[in-house]
Amino acid sequence: MLHTLARVPDDPILGISAAFRRDPAPLKVDLGVGVYKDEAGETPVVRAVRAAEQQVLAVQRSKTYLSPVGNPGFNAGVLDLVLGADHAGRKGQAVAVQGPGGSGALRLGAELIRLASPGAVVHVSDPTWANHMPLIGGAGLKVEEYPYYDPARHAVRTDALLAHLDGLVAGSIVLLHGSCHNPTGQDLGEADWRAIGETLQRRGLIPFVDLAYQGFGGSLDEDAAPVRALARLVPEMLVAVSCSKNFGLYRERTGALLVVAADSTQAQIAAGQLGRIARTLYSMPPDHGAAIVDRVLADATLRSDWESEVAAMNARMRALRALLARELEARGTGDFGWITQQRGMFSRLDLTSDQVVRLREQHHVYVAPDGRVNVAGISPANVGHVADSIAAVLRG
Repeated sequence: MLHTLARVPDDPILGISAAFRRDPAPLKVDLGVGVYKDEAGETPVVRAVRAAEQQVLAVQRSKTYLSPVGNPGFNAGVLDLVLGADHAGRKGQAVAVQGPGGSGALRLGAELIRLASPGAVVHVSDPTWANHMPLIGGAGLKVEEYPYYDPARHAVRTDALLAHLDGLVAGSIVLLHGSCHNPTGQDLGEADWRAIGETLQRRGLIPFVDLAYQGFGGSLDEDAAPVRALARLVPEMLVAVSCSKNFGLYRERTGALLVVAADSTQAQIAAGQLGRIARTLYSMPPDHGAAIVDRVLADATLRSDWESEVAAMNARMRALRALLARELEARGTGDFGWITQQRGMFSRLDLTSDQVVRLREQHHVYVAPDGRVNVAGISPANVGHVADSIAAVLRG
């Protein structure tokens, strides 16, 4: 049986980190994998998470299963965090189901869409996160692209995007990045969100928001504002939430799928169906990360410290964007002010595939194959080498 299997090619992102680890060069920089890093190049444990984890372990009396829909305190906390205390005016019509990370939440959403509307098409931005299509397409759904990023202007193609949405049939699913667009860092503006929301409502389209970086673009509430606005506008929507970045719970695989339905009955039916879907995929979600998030969000002291640290991470990434732009411009390779206007961990440089390879092989600077760089991997210690290397490959 197994002899029929072909070797799987390296993951385009994870393969970068593997190659970086094998590289013996004394000066090398990993700007590929999408994890937050501190000044020392480490992905730290968030202070409030460490404190909450100790509290969770101190009072834990059992390792028995959760239910398929997960930790109830976590689910309630995430609903409030994303939709606000009033659930965007949809109290009772919004439910959350815990999933194994944001990726698991995306897959839960895709499976729910396939169950409710097998012929539905999911429209994703061009470009989008590399794993969106495999996660959603793997559920058996058709995936198509809508215009999003103009690399020449380093801006959103708003008119083309709206024209695409205006041509979709009712019931189509539109996957939107809630904040910190991956891979470009180019977010929708307030007017863009308003126009998109009006189009979704008028055309009967269903938003599926991937909220992986809440707090990394603006404040926690600012990054949730578009989701809340949509929830007040459209009858149905899905939101995939990740706790990997803002809580630093990467390996705990902690996330949730939020469902906003037309009424409370439909919301509870959706939650029941998601529980059954989860049961057939992985049976029960892991509790440890969810218990930590529940503790942080429920404790005023821990929550205040967590919010402060998320704001500090955000401020650091903004400062690194400005630093990288200054260093690149100082080398006479053009205007890079657009990097400072983007948000979150990522920007996509105008690099060809050959330049990406040369950057890696000649300068030991590792970026994603499409030129995406993780600005959190920049530091005052390495930015000179990074800027020199990028300038060198741009000059040819």
